[in-house]
Formats: sequence, C-alpha cells, structure tokens
Amino acid sequence: MNIRRFSTSDSDFQANLKQLLAFETAQDDSIDVVVANILKDVKNRGDAAVLEYTNRFDKTNASKISELEISQAELVAALNGLPADQRVALQTAADRVRSYHEKQLMSSWSYTEADGTLLGQQVTSLDRVGLYVPGGKAAYPSSVLMNAIPAKVAGVQELIMVVPTPNGEKNQLVLAAAAVCGVDRVFCLGGAQAVGALAYGTETVPQVDKIVGPGNAYVAAAKRRVFGVVGIDMVAGPSEILVICDGKTNPDWIAMDLFSQAEHDELAQSILLSPDAGFLDQVAASIEKLVQEMPRKEIITTSLTDRGALIHVSDLDEAAEISNYIAPEHLELSIEEPLAFSKKIKHAGAIFMGRDTCEALGDYCAGPNHVLPTSRTARFSSPLGVYDFQKRSSLIMVSSEGAQVLGKVAATLAYGEGLQAHARSAEYRLK
Repeated sequence: MNIRRFSTSDSDFQANLKQLLAFETAQDDSIDVVVANILKDVKNRGDAAVLEYTNRFDKTNASKISELEISQAELVAALNGLPADQRVALQTAADRVRSYHEKQLMSSWSYTEADGTLLGQQVTSLDRVGLYVPGGKAAYPSSVLMNAIPAKVAGVQELIMVVPTPNGEKNQLVLAAAAVCGVDRVFCLGGAQAVGALAYGTETVPQVDKIVGPGNAYVAAAKRRVFGVVGIDMVAGPSEILVICDGKTNPDWIAMDLFSQAEHDELAQSILLSPDAGFLDQVAASIEKLVQEMPRKEIITTSLTDRGALIHVSDLDEAAEISNYIAPEHLELSIEEPLAFSKKIKHAGAIFMGRDTCEALGDYCAGPNHVLPTSRTARFSSPLGVYDFQKRSSLIMVSSEGAQVLGKVAATLAYGEGLQAHARSAEYRLK
C-alpha cells in the first residue's frame, strides 16, 4: 500500500500537510438542484409528494404515509426479539450514553442587583425534534442512541424518527434502539423528502424544530437548505482519526485504529504522528499485513492511499501543535501520560487517552457522543450534546429604581445611534 510518509523536517512539510487536509466541501450542483426541487414539492404538496418520492426511491408500494409509520408495539417487538447478547449490549450502551449526557443539563439562573433589578437566564427544551437515521443494509443503531438520548435527557417532548427502508427492509436493531431510547414516532422515510417532511410538516408528519442525524449527500444538501426554517446539528464531512503515539504501543493496535475510520468510506482520513521513525515503519508493516484480512480491504486501501499519512515529528510537543492545526474529529493519545498531555490539545472533537482507549469504544458505548465536528470544524464547534436540544432565554426585570439609572444610559446611547423612539421609550420611565 502506498500510504504517504513525510516529516516535519521536510522543507515542504506545510505544503504537504495542507494538501493532505484539503477536502472539497462545495455542494455538488446537480445534487443541489435535485434536492431543491424535492423540497419545494414536499412543501407544496405534503404527503402526496413524500409518498411519490418514497415509493420511487425506496421501491415501496404504500398508498398513504400512515402505512409507513411503525407502531410502538413493533418497536418493542424488535427489542424483545433481539439475541440476548445484542439486547444487553444495546441497553448497556444506552445506559452509559444517558448517564454521561445527564451531566450536561444546563440550569436556569438569576441574580438580583442592589436596587432590586433581576437578571438571569431561563433554560427550556425544544418541543419537537426530527432524527434522521440511515437505513437499509447500512444501518446504525448507535446513531439512534447518540442522537435520541441527549434529546430525551434535555426534555424534548416529542422525537420523530425517519429511517429509509429500501424494498421494505427494516433493521431490527435500529428499531430496538428506538424502543430503548423512547422515540415517540417512527416513519419509514428517507432522503431529501424525509428532511422536507420534517422541516415543513405534512398532513401526517409533524413539523419539527430541529433535525439531527447523519445521511448521504442528498440528506446533507437538504439539511443545508432547510436550515433557518428549522435548526440542524451540523453538515458533517468524512470521518477522521489522528493518532499521536510515542512508539511504545503495539503497532498492530495502531494500524487497526487507523483502519477503524478508513473503513467508513474512501474519503475518510487516518493520520499517525510519531517522533519514532522506526515505529512508523512498524505500523506501515502492520498495515500491509492486517489489511489483507479485512472485509472492507478495498475501501481501507483507497482511504489510506488517497488521504492517509504517517508523519514523523521531532517530539510530542510538535505533535500537539500539528494536532491543534488539524483539529481532528477523533484524536487518540497513545502515550505514557495522556491526561497531562491532553491539556496541550485545544482543538479536537473527542480525545481518547491511553493505549487501551481505542476510538471504536467512543463510537458505541463509552458514553460521550459520537456525533463530532469534522473537516477542521473542531476549531470552533463541539460534539452533539444535551446543549443542542436546550435553549436559553434572557431574563430581565428592571426595578423602578434601576430604571432611573439604566434609562439615562440607554437614552444617551440611543440618541447617539439616531434611534429617538428607543431613547424616548427609556425616558418615559424616568421620574
């Protein structure tokens, strides 16, 4: 495998790094046109349009949208029908994700100034959220857990899940996850038409306040377009992993950790930083050896060849600097003192510390959310959490005494801005 190798001592290192990280995120115009037409149609014709697109794209034969809704009884039956080991694993993961996210709940607060003026913040939850879950053969029950549980912990009153079921194929583990999470309604809908139904509402599908969850290019384009009508979580790019290793971890472990993201798709990115050039050789050898046994060998090979890299750094401090520039979605610190070293990390979606902490644990059951910022957006954004399903209202109750002071300040500034009604409004309260 021809995986890229370079060093920070190379004269063209910065250029090489920028080229490695370059990813064209511009929206495909042809996809955007298709999505725009679908959304317009759904907005105008509601159920009829959603039904037509669903029957066409998912090869279903429903006569009305209500036929595509899955009952709570069917969700519970899916849960009860799971093999014992899967049910235990699903419940364990759900419990851990819930426990972690309960720590994120924001509280309302206020304080009263000496003159009796009260200022504060009131925290409330969103009323209704839409959850998009990929369906068919590529089904992700972990995605249900990571999106539904923080919404429920936040206090969202109604959670509407949409999941495509091509050829009527329902994934029982996904349905079981919906039951475990307490999802309120589930529709067998997918694609841009499902996003449109959630954003605008139809005769059968309720309009939501926010849409979360991953999807293909058409789903991502639809989420972009409806943002503003509803909130969205993010428009995520390909999966990423950056590993910083001191050279003392089993190279097979590191190779497989790189594979864990590379197997997602050909555009995924896996990078290793190490001050030990000999260790990079060992990992390269492990990659060549282990990739032969991987079912998704071709995807991994393409991903590592096109977007992967093994980078030699002068020391771990330099690795931290590069990591902060890359701002990876997933960062593994496979080193001696990872907790202390983590203080040097400013930008990362999630930080996995220690040789035993593989990224895959975070995908399923560690507890923190696996919906993370990609494509260097960890420089300014954060993992999905309870915060995304709560909002804040400012509280302001000015006392009569306080109005005498604040009124003069506000009026002076308002006159300075040429907004006389603002100023007069404040001055009316002056005694």
